[in-house]
Amino acid sequence: MGKAACSKSPGQLESPGFFLRALFLLLFCRHVSSQCKILRCNSEYVAATLNLRGSGRTAAYCNALRSYSHCTRKTARTCRGDLAFHSAVHGIEDLMIQNNCSKEGPTSPPRPRPPAPNHQGFESLDICNYEKSFLYKHGQPPSYQHCAAFGDPHIRTFHDDFHTCRVEGSWPLLDNDYLFVQATSAPVAKGSNATVTSKLTIIFKNMKECIDQKVYQAEIGNLPAAFEDGSVNGGERPGGSSLAIRELSPGRHVEIRAEYIGTTIAVRQAGRQLSFSIRAAEEVARAFTEEQDLQLCVGGCPRSQRISRSECCRSRAAAEAARALCKEMLPVEDVYFQSCVFDVVTSGDANFTMAAHGALEDARVFLPDAEKLHIFQAGAGCPHASPSFLLLLLLAASFWALQSHF
Repeated sequence: MGKAACSKSPGQLESPGFFLRALFLLLFCRHVSSQCKILRCNSEYVAATLNLRGSGRTAAYCNALRSYSHCTRKTARTCRGDLAFHSAVHGIEDLMIQNNCSKEGPTSPPRPRPPAPNHQGFESLDICNYEKSFLYKHGQPPSYQHCAAFGDPHIRTFHDDFHTCRVEGSWPLLDNDYLFVQATSAPVAKGSNATVTSKLTIIFKNMKECIDQKVYQAEIGNLPAAFEDGSVNGGERPGGSSLAIRELSPGRHVEIRAEYIGTTIAVRQAGRQLSFSIRAAEEVARAFTEEQDLQLCVGGCPRSQRISRSECCRSRAAAEAARALCKEMLPVEDVYFQSCVFDVVTSGDANFTMAAHGALEDARVFLPDAEKLHIFQAGAGCPHASPSFLLLLLLAASFWALQSHF
């Protein structure tokens, strides 16, 4: 860059745009000393005039020029002999004349100072509290997703799809960088087409800053309130308390909180079946590779394993009896109600009403959007019986009650 490029005289500053270009050219030529504070004055002026709009633009512009002038006067002693400083002073005078600005008058309000930097940085926060860490990094709380598996079994995916599955054996509900959850299904009874979750295995993968790897296993008749190694937390590491298990109802309801990954899991037993519900941070739920594509909580049941809940309607009497039973626990006829009817009819076990009700209660707590609580699928369940059929059913039931009485 030659000397001519850095030697514009004050008389050539014919417009604010030209003035700013010349000023930044001077700064580029590195004529600003380390003691001179003209850089701060320049940045405050640019910030004050950057977005001026509307009818009050001229008055606001004059305020900004007066503030600029005041700033240069305060730093005059340390900027003596500085070319950029002197060019700024002359440029301010020219611009005030061009815009008919008086030297006396209001000035622009000072810019708010940015918050003092946190010298301790992210380490000063609890890195094993996912919600706090996410808020620190992104400036907003994390988003959450919900999945559930219950009954015969029915799957509510993270994307609010709902499937009833004909799955037997072991299937992964989740398989990502942080969690592995496997459900093992078995027939409700020998020779039955209906299956239930008979075993759940949950692996919380090692996270060196927070927890040791922990394994939780539940089977029908054994819903422990501890991990497989007998512990009730994440181990001896500093963040060990960020993983904790507690028993909400002995033998019936266990909750596992994994704060370090923003996740809460509920495991329930109702009758002879287990159910699983999870509220997971969206970032955690999506932390998997293409090889980990078989996850019932992500993609639902494979198409070959899906069955229609309307199959239970073949026995009208049994379906209506099941509807009446489920209606007591589930007044809204959504997919949870339909699942309840299907399970009671196919299994003959009234405890399935508790499974559907528990899954709905978990969804009520875990779902980030309450409006998505109920899912309705037309034609997926048993239709209402006609009033005449219900009357016949009632008369038949009364007749058999009288016969048994006598």
